[in-house]
Amino acid sequence: MIKYKLYHNAAVRSTLFTEVAIGILTNIILLFHIFFLLEHRLSPTKLFIGLLALTHLMMLIIMGIIATDIFMPWKSFWNTIMCKSLVYLYRLVRGLSVCVTCLLSVLQAITLSPRSSCLAKFKRTSPHPSLCALVVLWVLYMSVSSHIFISIIATPNLTSDSLIYVTESCSVLPISYTLRQVFSSLLTFREFLLMGLTFLSNGYMVLLLCRHKRRSQHLHSASISLKASPEQRATRTILMLTSFFLVMSILDYSISASRIMWNNDPVLYYVIVLVDHSYAAVSPLVLMSTDKHVIIFVRTVWGRTVNVYSGMDIVSK
Repeated sequence: MIKYKLYHNAAVRSTLFTEVAIGILTNIILLFHIFFLLEHRLSPTKLFIGLLALTHLMMLIIMGIIATDIFMPWKSFWNTIMCKSLVYLYRLVRGLSVCVTCLLSVLQAITLSPRSSCLAKFKRTSPHPSLCALVVLWVLYMSVSSHIFISIIATPNLTSDSLIYVTESCSVLPISYTLRQVFSSLLTFREFLLMGLTFLSNGYMVLLLCRHKRRSQHLHSASISLKASPEQRATRTILMLTSFFLVMSILDYSISASRIMWNNDPVLYYVIVLVDHSYAAVSPLVLMSTDKHVIIFVRTVWGRTVNVYSGMDIVSK
């Protein structure tokens, strides 16, 4: 197993833990806004956004624990059960994040579709059908990754080039060439299927927004043509979110493939770790940047914090 200690520098460590800390804070703020500050009944879209924030919060917390064994190894804490549990739990929440993002894109495309569209019959006010679809998609998604739970082992005293590095105390056992090809094909099919579904939903939403803009230009009132409906504003926000997701997914897949070609290069491994969590850390910022209620809430909290510290400085002087 390749030793990664040469790359345990302060810059990489600080970057990762800063990314995790920012992601945890922003996802907590987004969750607080959705489930505590909103007085009206949660729509399916808001419910999925809240679920996405909760998933990303769990994902970043688990990654923070795993990262301690990458940068600050404490071998007495890690054994095979701990390695299997944390790594597979991380895969579970990461898979849930991908499935929620994909279904969020599809759900918003259905919500925006006109009544004459064939998608109109799938419109539901209740979130239960969407949640059932999420569970089915999540189970299918994770069934492809089930071999990871068996392959993860603790490697406190083992040094073998055949093991695949995860952390200083956890590694993945090698599998046969045939099985590796089968799982690689299934993983590739799974990723491209979900990314393709998200891309098609995004394209459909862009088409509907462009059609609405052309129709609005024919109206005589400029105020009507410039004012977007709540559904259109929500669609633009989700388009920003899912477009960022697609870009980071393609980048992650490309770097992961390069890592295999370069014989598990440790530099690429750290780049993958940073890219993997950029979506979880940045997505709440994307969602909050277009929500005026969250912006007002953050400004209020920030203003009160600044006033408190200013008052403390005056008293101390």
